[in-house]
Amino acid sequence: MTTRAEERELIREALRLLDVDRFALALHDPSFPADPDEDIGRGSPYGYAAARFFRFARDLGFSAILLGPQGDLSEGNASPYDGACFSRATVSIALAPLVRDSAWEGLLRPETLASLVADRPLGPAGRAHHRYASAAVRCALDEAFASFREKRRRGTLAPALASFAERLEPWRARNIDWIERDALYERLAREHGSGHFKDWPALDARLFAPLPGDEAAAAARLAALRSRDAQAIEAHAFRQLLAREQHAALRVVLHSLDLVLYGDLAIGFAPQDEWSNLSILLSGYRMGAPPSRTNPEGQPWGYPVLDPACARGAARTFLRARMTAMFEAYDGVRIDHPHGLVDPWVYDATAADPLAAVQRGARLRSSPDLPDHPRLAAFAIPRPSQIDRDLPRYADGWVRALDAAQGDAYGTLFDALVEAAQARGRAADTLFCEVLSTLPAPVAAVLARHGLGRFRVTQKANLDDPRDVYRSENAEPADWIMMGTHDTPSMWELAASWRAEDTRAAQAAYLARRLGAPGLAADLVRDAGLLVAAKLADALASNARSAMIFFADLFGLRERYNVPGTISDDNWSLRVPAGWETGYFEARRRGEALDLRRALALALRARAAGATGDLETLAARLSALP
Repeated sequence: MTTRAEERELIREALRLLDVDRFALALHDPSFPADPDEDIGRGSPYGYAAARFFRFARDLGFSAILLGPQGDLSEGNASPYDGACFSRATVSIALAPLVRDSAWEGLLRPETLASLVADRPLGPAGRAHHRYASAAVRCALDEAFASFREKRRRGTLAPALASFAERLEPWRARNIDWIERDALYERLAREHGSGHFKDWPALDARLFAPLPGDEAAAAARLAALRSRDAQAIEAHAFRQLLAREQHAALRVVLHSLDLVLYGDLAIGFAPQDEWSNLSILLSGYRMGAPPSRTNPEGQPWGYPVLDPACARGAARTFLRARMTAMFEAYDGVRIDHPHGLVDPWVYDATAADPLAAVQRGARLRSSPDLPDHPRLAAFAIPRPSQIDRDLPRYADGWVRALDAAQGDAYGTLFDALVEAAQARGRAADTLFCEVLSTLPAPVAAVLARHGLGRFRVTQKANLDDPRDVYRSENAEPADWIMMGTHDTPSMWELAASWRAEDTRAAQAAYLARRLGAPGLAADLVRDAGLLVAAKLADALASNARSAMIFFADLFGLRERYNVPGTISDDNWSLRVPAGWETGYFEARRRGEALDLRRALALALRARAAGATGDLETLAARLSALP
């Protein structure tokens, strides 16, 4: 009988022979499992069940965990890509440790946690409840803060909590700028009855970037708010350090399991970050996604754009501070849409129809003479002669070859991220870039000089185009390869749709050919579990040295985690299924969850032709596992 430890070592040896250096399991905070007596309707990577989940991931052979953005969220918006730049998501704080762990000295009463758990919404199954969990955590943290203040006032803090109190004040002083601003934003949002500053009175809306003549009034208003809301600022600092202490404890656990932790740097800004950084943002334009092969309509994200005039000054300083904070929390960082730092696609912020506006948009720094965007000419890096007018302005080849100085200019903001990584002793490849179907020449030039690759999402591969960027045979060693992401359907949902659309035969033939096993095609048509395993094998047998699996693909889920451009309570809510500890292995035996061993055996055999016997031998051992 093969033990879990032996199976893990076989999987890791297979990955080594396939030259896969990084094998990450991706899931966002709300998706984590929770034990029944700690489940408030949303997962947390810091809970007791999450600790077991990380051991489970390690035992399956993963070497890394990739989380989503962990910035603070409003109760009304569950998208982690709209979270705060510096404040961590307090909704992800695990409450049970505040009751049970000696380090927190019972800051939260057991009956409070029990009540919050009992009152959580019960349906739909397998989904997080962001609004309820946000309110529940806020209630619990208010109680914890009150308990902390009372114990501190009485001088009855036990040693562990006293140590936390000693760290709190100097930490708050070092980070007072963003602590104060985020705390004041929350208070003003309540005062004005709107979570977005655009709805506030003019003075408060521009408190950190007052209009000419309003400087004195803004300074006086800010001083008054600091005095009035001093306790709210203190409470925010308490919550934020608590979140960081739980995160630091998580990293200790992960490193003991030989797992590295990756974070996610969102390209967007939360309203509070836009409000407090108006001076480095470009007015009149918003960032979005241009039309592309996989997204022909484009997407008007509505995110603010860093002002190119500040690219070598305040904007660069801001980005470096963000990345420094990221590398204090993670071993590596996924860069969300790096185009937004190099050459963002922008559109008119005042347009009545944002979708139509984004379709008429342009590249911020590659538009030297567009008649419909004359303002962008001042920011252009290429000369008019370097533009290919035969191509649409969003095409990868819109900008022709660049000289070295132009490449440097495009890389000004992205280079700040690399410098922050290097300052923490990290190599540039601890950054990995979510470049999907489009890779404009300026972005390609910036990534190439740092030796960075792109994402290859194989479920999107065009089987009729050998040059398609998503096909595994086009992957390079620096790339990250994956079957799907948090923004795509699960492979199991796709496999079912392929059968319904009678396209599974084409997929099976392609995969059988890629894996060097023509006789496999008929089995792939019949067996959905084998088809998904073959799709992963195709990725792992590629030249990419980094691979990622989204948790929905691992567990055989057929529901979506996120449908881009959709606002609903279901979005961003899919969780690890109940009973996962035994349920995964039962589903794997039935062929209804991803069998990594099966996929690795297929990948090893695909690589075995003309190679050493080690590959075939290990493939046989993996295939023989029960």
